[in-house]
Amino acid sequence: MNHVNWGIIGCGNVTEKKSGPAFNKIEGSKLVAVMRRDASKAEDYARRHGVPKFHTDATLLINDPDVNAVYIATPPDTHAKYAIEAMKAGKAVYVEKPMARTTAECEEMIRVSEETGQPLFVAYYRRRLPVFLKIKELVDNKVIGDVKYLHVQLHNPLRPEEIDPEQTPGWRVFPEISGGGHFHDLAAHEFDYLEYLLGPIKEAKGISINQTGHYPADDVVAATFLFESGVVGTGSWCFSVHENLKTDTAVIIGSEGKITFSFFEHQNILVEKSDGSQQHFNIPHPENIQQPLIQTIVDELLGKGESPSTGKTGICSTMIMEWITS
Repeated sequence: MNHVNWGIIGCGNVTEKKSGPAFNKIEGSKLVAVMRRDASKAEDYARRHGVPKFHTDATLLINDPDVNAVYIATPPDTHAKYAIEAMKAGKAVYVEKPMARTTAECEEMIRVSEETGQPLFVAYYRRRLPVFLKIKELVDNKVIGDVKYLHVQLHNPLRPEEIDPEQTPGWRVFPEISGGGHFHDLAAHEFDYLEYLLGPIKEAKGISINQTGHYPADDVVAATFLFESGVVGTGSWCFSVHENLKTDTAVIIGSEGKITFSFFEHQNILVEKSDGSQQHFNIPHPENIQQPLIQTIVDELLGKGESPSTGKTGICSTMIMEWITS
């Protein structure tokens, strides 16, 4: 491949700033077509982002001769379907997270990737965000000694549309679309990064229930998990707390200190050493948060590098979440 010509299936909100503009900012890469079922919205997106073509049918975009790589930014219930169709059509695939609704769907995507020889990448972009690379540097350099334990807390309030009986909650809380609820949507990022940081998780258990009854998916999850290295992790996820109790904190505890950071809310890192000293880091995200990862994908497709987030890494967080919620 001499130039990566991207087509987007599902040019919704996630593509407006996080990913879409990045495709045109990378050398050897261009966004040439987008697809959305609503023609007026597809045309509007194409006009605003300077995209030459738009489609209202995913198959038409996949088979567009000007497209040689497909970014799938639809809800998870169509990830496997479109990824498989695109790879069978000879197109490289970059798919949003979570990779699919189930481990079984992920396995089929990987099988088709191997069968067709088409690369498969997953949008776990924390693997290349500067703030998370800094955390990995601190851990790898043993700034807090040997990692022993970590704890993740993500507690959010119910969203207005989840409380109001006159409104319909978003697709993320319908398991037949998303594979679960907010846990599956957000913890997917956390587990993928934690494996990137500390190596494979070999065991995970948990409790997952629906306490409030505002939507079909579970809204409270508690988990314990064990890394192959022997590091122990725990986590709690609650999506019905009071606004004042909103929490997004991760703590990594080592033999000589701890690192505290946030997965979603801010880009601050606090290092506290056993001798009482502290270090603070604030590393802003890039304008288009997926651009560093997309850069690695383009590099790999052009034969100039390797991406850290593939189907074979992307399946792992889906599998871990299944272990916890089963």
